[in-house]
Amino acid sequence: MRDLVLLGSTGSIGTQAIDIVRRNPDRFRVVAIGAGGGNVALLAAQALELGVAAVGVAAASVVQDLQLAFYAEAQKRGWSSGDFKLPKIVAGPDAMTELAKWPCDVVLNGVVGSLGLGPTLAALESGRILALANKESLVAGGPLVRRIAKPGQIVPVDSEHSALAQCLRGGRADEVRRLVLTASGGAFRGRRREELTNVTPEDALKHPTWDMGPVVTINTATMVNKALEVIEAHELFAVPYDDIEVTVHPQSVIHSMVEFLDGSTLAQASPPDMRLPIALALAWPDRVPQAAAAVDWTMAHNWEFRPLDNDAFPAVELAKEAGRTGRCRPAIFNAANEECVAAFVAGRLPFLGIVETLERVLAAAPDFAEPGTVDEVLAAEAWARAQAQRTIATVAEGA
Repeated sequence: MRDLVLLGSTGSIGTQAIDIVRRNPDRFRVVAIGAGGGNVALLAAQALELGVAAVGVAAASVVQDLQLAFYAEAQKRGWSSGDFKLPKIVAGPDAMTELAKWPCDVVLNGVVGSLGLGPTLAALESGRILALANKESLVAGGPLVRRIAKPGQIVPVDSEHSALAQCLRGGRADEVRRLVLTASGGAFRGRRREELTNVTPEDALKHPTWDMGPVVTINTATMVNKALEVIEAHELFAVPYDDIEVTVHPQSVIHSMVEFLDGSTLAQASPPDMRLPIALALAWPDRVPQAAAAVDWTMAHNWEFRPLDNDAFPAVELAKEAGRTGRCRPAIFNAANEECVAAFVAGRLPFLGIVETLERVLAAAPDFAEPGTVDEVLAAEAWARAQAQRTIATVAEGA
């Protein structure tokens, strides 16, 4: 039995993790959950269903609403006030970090954005296994995480990195030639650069395969999402940037591959379902039976692989250069991109202007040192956001 703390429990990763727990009560027990506070009704329902000891909420202003939600949920279940014990409520901006230290075996970090870095560091410092779904922990805070993480302490939840971790079981570290991350290609896969000049946010949001949130969908269209995953892969597996490649695989069944020195390539294949990498991260190194459906080998399949067009989609090479340079450049890349995506959606920046702005922001970055604290990461991000806003106006004017 593994005791779990689920951070971001009301989000997509968190709700799917709870589904895995429901189906495997003999393997997992949730002892604490936390979320931002935007859906206190769901948070209360999760807490009472799971019988957790503590609930965290980042927005301290909703504590009273959460307490009322507990009683409303209890009434739905036909419970009187004496039939259940209210969990401890941890509130405020440090709530997720506090819960990451809660006694448990595994902390699942599904917090969105740079707010996830503090909980990541707290979980690692407390000796927990960290099931990591928060990109920013490694993209923005890679040097901080690298400094304290013990070998094998971080288990990736992203499907691509989970695939790499599985494939890496097939050989020693000194036998690896390169990592190959697969990419769906986004809404504009196959288009040349000149065909992207006048695309709109509505065009970018028409992903041919997946229904995702606007930021992730646009990041997929620009290939920034894959660029961030390259940085993550470098941080997780200590493979040089020159030995990490991206290939476009529209079907998204092969989630990533590892090529070995002898010419062998191992690939991890499964129908797209995040419950598989989540379950694996919670149970690592063991597998959870029937976590998700397998590929149906009685059916015909046609899987394509296309080289990435770095001229049309230069974000991956730009991110590699930021990663090689270090000194907060990956954090700057990520924070500036968030500003660019918002400007694109608002009609203030053309599609090709997103990566152009990122390139200019990185070129203008002062000589930050490698970050030693979370505050230093946040300071670099604040500079990046302000610089991005100034640069967006310049790029939009065609200067």
